[in-house]
Amino acid sequence: MALVKMGELLQSVKDNSYAIGSFNVSNMEMAMGAIEAAEYMKAPIMIQIAEGRLRYSPLELLGPVMIAAAKLSKVPIAVHLDHGFSLKTIKLALELGFTSVMFDGSKYPLEENIRLTKEVRKLADEYGADVEGEIGKVGGAEGDYKDVDIAITSVAEAEHFAAATKVTAMAVAIGTAHGNYKVEPKLRIDRLREINAAVKCPLVLHGGTGLTKEDFHNCIHNGIKKINIATASYDSAAACVRKTIENDKTAGYFAVSDAIVKGTRENIVKHMEIFGLKNKL
Repeated sequence: MALVKMGELLQSVKDNSYAIGSFNVSNMEMAMGAIEAAEYMKAPIMIQIAEGRLRYSPLELLGPVMIAAAKLSKVPIAVHLDHGFSLKTIKLALELGFTSVMFDGSKYPLEENIRLTKEVRKLADEYGADVEGEIGKVGGAEGDYKDVDIAITSVAEAEHFAAATKVTAMAVAIGTAHGNYKVEPKLRIDRLREINAAVKCPLVLHGGTGLTKEDFHNCIHNGIKKINIATASYDSAAACVRKTIENDKTAGYFAVSDAIVKGTRENIVKHMEIFGLKNKL
């Protein structure tokens, strides 16, 4: 249908009954699985790749595949750089045609995070692209980077950050973590509710893998407009490959390729149903 911007998708969410899913992909097969899922669900979607995964999937190679896949799809798709840490990578994504980029400045003190995010905002404006920022610290490890401890976003910092940077969307830390949970997460829905009441900027949930259906609904009903899913798709694709080989010891390359598409599609359909996205064109 069209390559669209993140802001268009998030602004289309007029109530707290559903949220846009943003799914990480790392090769052509995962991109195909994501788009098959969105077309099956008749719903918009975001596909993204994180800077921490580019060692496996160079942006110069995967980026054009993501853009082409979005342009050929039957549903609106935004192509997003997830957890951009360097201006070099962010600029490359913008030059390739990504419609939005995330700058993750959460490791910096607040004012430095704001300064750098504004710099990214200025750069993205030159390309007509949207920007996601992050305030507070989502726990766990993003890609190949080291684990970080959770630092819950404060209401005052969220207000200040949103007003100063004017980002299109803002990721907040409410107790989630990247990767698979080692202990049951304790979500600060009370803090999410407070932040949502204080800022107009659409809010983003990272660390979605492993949350329950009730957790997701609680987050959506209290202000989350975009939900990131990465690890669950990687795990689903890997499990589908293992099952294919277990069932047929002679399975070749193309059977494995089909398994990656299938595993990705199944996981994304499952999450899009939970996010309330069916027939949301």
